[in-house]
Amino acid sequence: MAEEVTEAAASAETTGAVGGLVSAPHPLPGLRVRGPVIAGVVALAVLAGLNGWLGYRDYQVRHGAQIRQEMVQAARQGAINLTTIDHEHVEQDVQRILDSSTGVFHDDFAQRAQPFSEAARRVQSKSVGTVTEAALESAEGDEGRVLVAMTLMTSNRGIPEQQPQAWRMRVTVTRVDDESKVSKVEFIP
Repeated sequence: MAEEVTEAAASAETTGAVGGLVSAPHPLPGLRVRGPVIAGVVALAVLAGLNGWLGYRDYQVRHGAQIRQEMVQAARQGAINLTTIDHEHVEQDVQRILDSSTGVFHDDFAQRAQPFSEAARRVQSKSVGTVTEAALESAEGDEGRVLVAMTLMTSNRGIPEQQPQAWRMRVTVTRVDDESKVSKVEFIP
C-alpha cells in the first residue's frame, strides 16, 4: 500500500492531479495581474489625453473671447479718438488717431492730417465724442468689425454749443503685433 501512495504522489506531481482531479498548470501565471494593470494604464493615458485636449480647447475659447473683447475696446477708443478733437491741441489729437490706426485708414488720415489740423484751428473747433454702445458684428482671423453708437457734442467759434448728435459707425479693427488697431471706419446713416 505504501507503494500505491508513493506512485499516486509521483503521478500527481507530473500530471497536476490532486485527489483524482487533473488540473493543467497555468501557462502564464502573471497574466491574471497584467491584464487589469494594462487596462488601467491605457485608461489613464486616454483620460490624460482627453484632459489635455479639453484644457487646450478651453484655452482657445478664453483666448478668442479676450481678443474679441480687445477688438471692441480698440474700436470704442478709436471712435473716441476720431471724434474728440480740440483746436488748442489738435496735433496731439491727430497723433493719437494715427497711433491707434493701421493700414489704408492710417495712410489716408496721415495724408489729410495737416489740412484737418488747420481747419480745426481756423474755426476753433472743439468736439467730444462719447460711446454709448459698441458690439462685435463679426470676427475672422485677425480682423473684426464692430458697430459703435455714440453721441457727439461740437462747438465752433461764433456758434453756440449744439445739441448732441447721434452717430453710428462700423469700425474695422485689425490685429497688428498683438495689438488691435482701427483699419477702416464707415459711417452708418
